[in-house]
Amino acid sequence: MSANTGPDVGAINPVARVVKLPLTAAIVALIGLADAVYLTVHHYTAEPVPCGAEFDCGAVLNSSYAEIAGIPLAAFGAAAYFTAFSLALLTVFGRASLWTLFGIQTILMAAFSAWLIYVQYALINAWCQYCLISAATTFTLYLIYLISRFLESRTSKY
Repeated sequence: MSANTGPDVGAINPVARVVKLPLTAAIVALIGLADAVYLTVHHYTAEPVPCGAEFDCGAVLNSSYAEIAGIPLAAFGAAAYFTAFSLALLTVFGRASLWTLFGIQTILMAAFSAWLIYVQYALINAWCQYCLISAATTFTLYLIYLISRFLESRTSKY
């Protein structure tokens, strides 16, 4: 029998993982924000974005689906990522109740990203690498939220 009655140093603490997830989400949201701001700037400066050989960013970014009321979707994306970043960061600094709003935000973002992937695939018939980065970022944010809820449900049983 060991004299040490404290927690096993090598054990992974699920509560600590739940606390770290909002910080991870804030960092991931910054990636999405940078991508969206980059596309927004290129839209307003009318400069073409450099695109890989297997992508046709111009077809996607210049399509009728790339704007709502003259505002590029990337600008809406920047606002969404900034909101996700803010909610995650506020959660890190003690506003845990905002994590639920972060979850709602990521659900809406993931649903819209799924629709945009459909638009690229079925309606435009072209892919934009920056749009796919945005979608991957959004789905990562949603996954972080789901993992936090799974870990939270496991830790509340103890």
